[in-house]
Amino acid sequence: MQIITLDGAQMTTIREAHLYIARQLRFPAYYGRNLDALYDCLTEYCPDMILILRNADAMRNNLGEYADRLNQVFEDAAADSHLRWIEDPS
Repeated sequence: MQIITLDGAQMTTIREAHLYIARQLRFPAYYGRNLDALYDCLTEYCPDMILILRNADAMRNNLGEYADRLNQVFEDAAADSHLRWIEDPS
């Protein structure tokens, strides 16, 4: 099982967050850079993976309410697949 750490401090805007996530998780080029596409890719391409979010507070500071929606997509994908999602606020 692969373990990938995402750095919330790298997610400075919504656009940058999607670009960063796509790079880190090696999503296909056709990734739509939106929450629906994120869920689809997480459940189709990352089912046997542990994802750890570091600096979650920085992500929330940068993205505001969108950070909560983003986090919810990760939680939903984890509930619907073998993906594990761990949030570390520090």
